[in-house]
Order: sequence, then structure tokens, then C-alpha cells
Amino acid sequence: MTHSHTHAAGRRTGTSSRHGGRSAAPVPPQSPARRGPGGRRLLGVLLLVGLLASVLPWWLGTPAGSLRSTAATVTAAGRISGLIAGYLLLVQVLMMSRLPVLERWIGGEHMARWHRDIGATLLVTVLAHMSLILVGYADLRNQSIFAEVGTLLGDYEDMVSAFVATGIMMLVGFSSVRAIRRALPYELWHLLHLSSYLILLLGFGHQFTHGAQLYKPGPVRTGWIALYLLVIAALLWGRVIAPLAFNLRYKLRVADVVAESTDTISIYLTGERLGRLAMLGGQHFRWRFLTRGCWWQSHPFSVSAAANGRWLRVTVKVVGTHTADLRDLDPGTRVWAEGPSGTFTAAHRLRERALLIAGGSGITPIRAMLEELPPGAALIYRARTPADVLLSRELDWLAQERETSVWYVIGSRDDPGPRQLMSPDGLRQLVPDVARRDVYLCGPPGLVEQSVRALRRAGVPRRQIHLATFEL
Repeated sequence: MTHSHTHAAGRRTGTSSRHGGRSAAPVPPQSPARRGPGGRRLLGVLLLVGLLASVLPWWLGTPAGSLRSTAATVTAAGRISGLIAGYLLLVQVLMMSRLPVLERWIGGEHMARWHRDIGATLLVTVLAHMSLILVGYADLRNQSIFAEVGTLLGDYEDMVSAFVATGIMMLVGFSSVRAIRRALPYELWHLLHLSSYLILLLGFGHQFTHGAQLYKPGPVRTGWIALYLLVIAALLWGRVIAPLAFNLRYKLRVADVVAESTDTISIYLTGERLGRLAMLGGQHFRWRFLTRGCWWQSHPFSVSAAANGRWLRVTVKVVGTHTADLRDLDPGTRVWAEGPSGTFTAAHRLRERALLIAGGSGITPIRAMLEELPPGAALIYRARTPADVLLSRELDWLAQERETSVWYVIGSRDDPGPRQLMSPDGLRQLVPDVARRDVYLCGPPGLVEQSVRALRRAGVPRRQIHLATFEL
């Protein structure tokens, strides 16, 4: 059985609503200022300039006519791919540093896409470097490739660590394949991903011991060392110093845990100076609850209410042991948080009006964002059953306060009602000006992929489609 209904949005003022024993946050008087793509474009140009600069020493240091033999040409190609791989590795680790300025410039979704594409390119260039060097050196020494592997491992300093780094990189790349990542436990995937830092450490000695352009003292070697130090400084700032400063300043603690449904809870948090917290609806934190059984795990959860200066709230679906343990959090439990992160916010819209599409617990960042979007937004909320609809009273309240049209589309994706409503024609029927709106999507991967296809066929430009991104 499927059904959908709309809450008409006549604007009301002076109303109040209470949810979970706490008064809803006041509706902000205006939406946050938009943030354009200028920073992302500038950073993209800088990264391309850096890529060209990484290869320039080889170009300037290679005499004309020195690549006459096949072995010399193959070896040169191996050295070029090595320089590119070294640079891409530094860029990749920089992307993982969680440096706030990078996220503000690039945007969460674009950063995730860059991270994925750079990672794939890095793996290819590393394998190309290893293969070309083996073939070129083996040809120069007139021996087999297997014999050359033995020579490199036995006679060359830091070569074993380089081979180990390559193995780790292949493992990380393998675990990043979407189907494999979904099958792996989150903690195992996260641990494998963090091993990328080992690649930087293990590859450092190899680069500066055997790199034809890097082993000699001079401006090129100094420049590369400066790059390494810059990336390490970014890591320390983004992963250690900024989170430490945040937690010392705000001192978050659990205030209450409220059941929203049989398998969903809301965790209310209090702290100090929350009125100064620069947080936007739709952003997320990485939360670590410092209690037995939970302290060793850190998970990304979106805030489910906009900043109000009094408390924060995350709404969590219970899907595993860790989230089940969160039901039993005691008031006063200390919380370590990293963030806020993400550009899934009203500040990053391109158009004045928005359409939001949520599925299941994907409503949580969208519910917070509704408080900060301009009036006139539209929300489509997909759920399998009425019991799966979360925060419905708050959504109904926001529909009135923010002049928002809300459709609850109930049923499985194979039911004719939801299937028709989520088609290009169905979307245009519900929201006739959909192609002139920003669209925010958060929910299960299947719903997101299906909705993106339908939106593109309905004429929505790709740049106006925003996806919630939690990991890097």
C-alpha cells in the first residue's frame, strides 16, 4: 500500500512546538550567505600547476637525445610516473587532512570526488612506475624481470619499504571499490583507509634515496621536502590541533537520549559557549562517546536540528552494535567531536529555492537544513512504512513556519505509486520548477542513484544536485 500527502504551507508566526520534551529551535530570520565555487577553481589551478612543477625537474635535467634506446625511454617514463605518483600521494594525504579551509573551498561532495579520482590515478601511476622501472632496468642489465626484482630488493636501500607501500596502496584501492566497501565492517574499512599515512612514511625514503631528481641536494630536493612538511603540518592541524581546540572550548556532554522510533534515537548534547558555535544545518561531526564500549569508535552523524545556542542533537538509526550501545548513554557522558564538516548546507545553494529528497534516516541533515533555507522549499520524504517516518511533527511544524511543501511518499520502490512519483514526470508534477531549484539528496544509495537519474532526465543541471558526503 502506498500513499503520499502534502502539507500545505500557510505561513504562521508566533507558534511553538515541543519534541522529545525540548522546545524546537527558533526559525532563523534569514538564510546563510551563499558560498561560490571560486575557491575550488583556484585550488584546482594550483594543484595542476603543482603537477606540472613536479615533472619540470626531469624535463630540465634530461639532455636532448638521451632517450635513443628503448631501455632509456622506458626508464624515463618510469621516472616521470614516479614523480607524478609522489606528488599525487601528497595531494591525496592533504585531502584526508580534514583541513577546514580545504572543505570550505572545495566542498564536501567535490572533495570526495577528487579524493576518489586522485586515488585511482595514484594507484595506476604507482603500478606504472614500478612496472616501467622494472622493465627498463632489466633491459639495461640484460636480465629477467624476476631477477631484477631480486636485485632491487637485495641491493637497493629503502626498496623493501617501497614494495610494502605499493602493497598497502593496492589493498586500500581494493577496499575502496563500492561493492567491497559496503561488505566490509565500517571499522575495518576505516582502519585500512588510515593506512594511507603509512604509504607516505614508507615511500619517503625511497623517493629521496633513489629519485634521480631528488637525491641530490639542491632547490628541487628542498622544495619536495617543504611539500612534505606542509602536508604533515596540515595533517597535524586538521586531525589533532583543531579537534583538540574545539573540544577544549565547547566541552560537549550527553544531556538526554530520546527514542524517536523502535530503531531510532536522538541524542541531545549540551556544552559551553554553544552560542558561538559556527555550525550550519546539514553539517556533520565525527562523534566519539567517551564511555565503556564506545570510546574507541568514531562515527559521522549529522546534526538533526540547526544551531540554537542551547543544545545540539543527532538522530541515529540503530543498525549495529555501536549504535545499539548509544541507547544506554548516561547523561553527563563526555563527548569528543570533530567538525563541523560538510557543504550539504543552504549556504552552498546556487538557486533561491530548493527541493530536498530524503529516505529513511537521511531526513536528519535535511530537517536541520530546512530551518535555514529560504521559504518556499519542497521536501519529498521516502519511507517504506509510516513507522519509518522520523521527526514528522517537526517537519509538519517547519512546513508551516518555513512555507515548505512536504510530501510523505510511503511504500517500497517497486510499488507503482512511489515509482511514478519518483520518475522525471512525477517530479515535474510535484515540483513544476524543479529544473530551476537546487536539489539536496540524502538517503540509501539506491534511492540517491535513482533520484539523480530522474532529476537529470527532468532537466536539473548536475551542478544543482547536492549529495550528503560523510567520509574522506
